Amino acid sequence: MKNPPLIQGTLLKRYKRFLADIKLLNGKAITAACPNTGSMRSCSEPGSLVYLSKSDNPNRKYQYTWEFIFTNDTLVGINTQVPNKLVFRAVKKGQIPELANYDTIRKEVKLGTNSRIDLLLVNENERCYVEIKNVTLVEDGIARFPDAVTERGAKHVQELMNVAEKGHRAVMFYLVQRGDANLFRPAADIDPTYADLLKTAYAKGVEVLVYDADINLEEINIGKRLPIEL
Repeated sequence: MKNPPLIQGTLLKRYKRFLADIKLLNGKAITAACPNTGSMRSCSEPGSLVYLSKSDNPNRKYQYTWEFIFTNDTLVGINTQVPNKLVFRAVKKGQIPELANYDTIRKEVKLGTNSRIDLLLVNENERCYVEIKNVTLVEDGIARFPDAVTERGAKHVQELMNVAEKGHRAVMFYLVQRGDANLFRPAADIDPTYADLLKTAYAKGVEVLVYDADINLEEINIGKRLPIEL
């Protein structure tokens, strides 16, 4: 998947979750939108090299969007809107073997009373519900999720358990938007409730798939599957 044209800068600070002050190469300091609601632990260190996209929409309050950060000798994608697009594209192209051989792929399908599932894959014999999560936290080669307490994330795990109990296939898909991880674990020290719920869901038939990403300044694509340790 092609990246938008990127502009280089240096991170000054990230604040209010949705904003970041960045110094461009010409010395100008700008405020960019930060499309990531997590803590961004391990990938928001001031002084880091970052890359931005710029919108030509005159009605946008913030013209720049923070897309990538270079940390730990690794390019990390921080935009949480990317995983859904990338996984959808990869499934359509048959790049994820575990999610292949479905006739139709639908996005943002209503699930339950007040929720939507990211992907619904359907063939003659099966319905597969897929929830996609963005992972940016990697420490000592271990990708971890979540990077902050997430009640919403726990709700999604519970909904997948409900789907599995009804006899459908249910998949929690974690996309690690960096290439320096060799294992995935739930972050039990950050959100023990989520970690315990994920283990329970796995025991009840919810599948856990974790892939990393191949990232460079021109494009981002699905990488390799990572082993899990729950």
